Amino acid sequence: MKIGLTGGIASGKSTVASMLVERGAMLVDADQVAREVVMPGEPALEAVASAFGQAVIHTDGTLNRKALGEIVFNNRELLAQLENILHPAIRSRMQQRIKQYEEQDPRQLVVADIPLLYETEQAGLYDGIMVVYVPQKLQLKRLMERNQLEETEAMRRIGLQMDIEQKRNRADWVIDNSGSLEETRRQVDDFWKSKDLS
Repeated sequence: MKIGLTGGIASGKSTVASMLVERGAMLVDADQVAREVVMPGEPALEAVASAFGQAVIHTDGTLNRKALGEIVFNNRELLAQLENILHPAIRSRMQQRIKQYEEQDPRQLVVADIPLLYETEQAGLYDGIMVVYVPQKLQLKRLMERNQLEETEAMRRIGLQMDIEQKRNRADWVIDNSGSLEETRRQVDDFWKSKDLS
């Protein structure tokens, strides 16, 4: 079984992903794969360099994220161009990895941690979607504390994603992470038992 794991920024996806891994799930992390596909020698990095110029490449051949960020940050068209290069590469690598895990053990749970799962229309690739949920007020508070952000910048980042309530309504399983770690762990346990994964 393969599920997509998503939620809002600062909702606690990583915490829930770790709890699932502790119980025996195999994790494929979109953020980690996103870093892999822009390593030196990767076709996606070459495509980024040819689209945005050598200024986005450090002298050692690695991606200069800061320079690239400055180019695409306030330009929707250029950001879309970058996403058109990276998203297919990330998706393809993730699907390869999921397939490997499924071949190793068809009974184990494979979890794909994808922050923008709904926004990039990937829900249909999975047997079900788990959303890690916290109300927006708490999400804002956690994001400001975690990233040392002013409220306006934190709200801007939250606004770049689909509304957390929409994600919650579309989920097959919701893990409410607004309480204690123990409460979150209990919900993960209930999910694990309900799927007969133990």
